[in-house]
Amino acid sequence: MKGQYLRWDQTLFRDAEVFEFDHLPDAFRHRERQMKELAFLVAPGLRGGRPLSAICFGLPGTGKTTCMRKLFAEVEETTRSLVPVYINCQVDHTKLMVFSKIYQKLTGHLPQTSGVPVRKVLDAIARHMIKEGRVLVVCLDDANFMQGDRTLSDTLYTLLRTHEEYPGTRIGVIATVSDVHHDLAGGLDPCVVSVFRPSRVYFDPYTEEETREILAERVRQGLYPGVVPEAMLGLIVAQTMTCGDLRVGLDMLKRSVLAAEHDGRTEVAETDIMAAYEMAKHVHLVASVRALSPPEKRLLLHIAKRALDEEGEMTSGAVFRSAKESMRMSYTAFFERLKKFEEMRLAELRAVTGRGRTREIVLRYDAEKVVEVCG
Repeated sequence: MKGQYLRWDQTLFRDAEVFEFDHLPDAFRHRERQMKELAFLVAPGLRGGRPLSAICFGLPGTGKTTCMRKLFAEVEETTRSLVPVYINCQVDHTKLMVFSKIYQKLTGHLPQTSGVPVRKVLDAIARHMIKEGRVLVVCLDDANFMQGDRTLSDTLYTLLRTHEEYPGTRIGVIATVSDVHHDLAGGLDPCVVSVFRPSRVYFDPYTEEETREILAERVRQGLYPGVVPEAMLGLIVAQTMTCGDLRVGLDMLKRSVLAAEHDGRTEVAETDIMAAYEMAKHVHLVASVRALSPPEKRLLLHIAKRALDEEGEMTSGAVFRSAKESMRMSYTAFFERLKKFEEMRLAELRAVTGRGRTREIVLRYDAEKVVEVCG
């Protein structure tokens, strides 16, 4: 695109779709190991056997959901006998919702759910699987959202023991969790653990070099040449790494290009990027808070409220003493949660000179925004 300014009918986007979070890239870079591991676990389903189960775990924005959707898309292109079913447990978080989604995937329409027991939906699913010779692999994305009561255990128990009541059915389950410390299997009933026996697939955070390669590829696909100069891409990568969430970088790219386009400019400027970051960084905050357990969320909320109190000291000891007034926990559990907040890039723990192991707790986000999101 020539010239410094755009005409009213011009755009900087060649393909805006590549900056959406649910976009499936043609080349899914730096997750080849995880794709191979999951493909190996799913492979028995291609031969009519039961797929092996797994738990995918890693911080938000490390490619777990994209990996599952990419793998499932490849399965659908390869065979009709193995049916992949993707379920977002943040949305579909009850047993009936899960089985309704499975029924919809098999038949093309949702079952009548008003007053219908799960058993009736399961009967219909099993009959269809046996009649059509279908095998299922079910992804429970963000499965921890079903773990507040017995819902996850009940759902997994029914899925993985379906073959006992309906001989000939084969179902495998892959769960994802946005928390490297969350012991999903440990929180299940023993009768479920005996049949679940999942492999663990770890999604490590993208390195700075990997982040640059991925974002540069999206720039080449989605924008016209010269819209994001190398120096500006470097700034976007640096800001993305402060959160460790690739979605922040994608959102920054989209917002900064829209800002330049709005002003009629043909390339983004530093001011566009920094303004975009102030909005995009909350993508990581919201995703990370969703991944916290209720006790962890209450502690983060307490820290944020204390940070708003100008009188409140933010050392680890002072925060622990104030938190203990409303929360039951040991100092060991308290400090483990602080380290988790630091690992998730929600807070920093800074050494206090001359005070031994005492740490100052510094939130990475505006305390008012943390209170808003936690609330």
